[in-house]
Amino acid sequence: MLEKPILRGKKVVLRPITVADAEAMFASLADAESMRLTGTQQTFTFEQVQQHCQRITQADDRADYAITRKEDGAYVGEVVLNEIDWENRSGSFRIALASQNQFGKGYGTEATRLIIDFGFRTLKLHRIELEVYDFNPRAQHVYEKVGFVREGLRRDVLLWNGRYQSAIIMSILEEDWNNLRTIQLAD
Repeated sequence: MLEKPILRGKKVVLRPITVADAEAMFASLADAESMRLTGTQQTFTFEQVQQHCQRITQADDRADYAITRKEDGAYVGEVVLNEIDWENRSGSFRIALASQNQFGKGYGTEATRLIIDFGFRTLKLHRIELEVYDFNPRAQHVYEKVGFVREGLRRDVLLWNGRYQSAIIMSILEEDWNNLRTIQLAD
């Protein structure tokens, strides 16, 4: 099983998701804006969320973390490295804040930096990629700020409220991250 240490930042602590997080994760599915930004159209039962939490605790091809506020341990979202391909040293990234109330506080940016650092330095990945919908410029800005580079566009992949949306493909490579870390440490 993949070892998932606790990752600590200034504002957030990332800890491996457990079955105990199912309640907070299920509650986050009621936030319409979070669901829109992640393109989540399905509905889930509490039991399905519990089963998902149980399944991911045993997975060795993904690292699922709860984003918690450092000050009080409150669950504010999840951040994930999944679809890890150990042979090619690559994986995919995704993040979902639990509600609009968590936006704009720096939690997502810090959680992204922590999990990307974990992916490169601990898991020894070479490439991490993501997709972000074209109607989410705030997320695109955060990803660019932490070093992701736009690679392309998947046109009309999501039908949302009767209108097709495209997904922007972005990635960050190990050397990109190492260069950014060197610059940040020099500041």
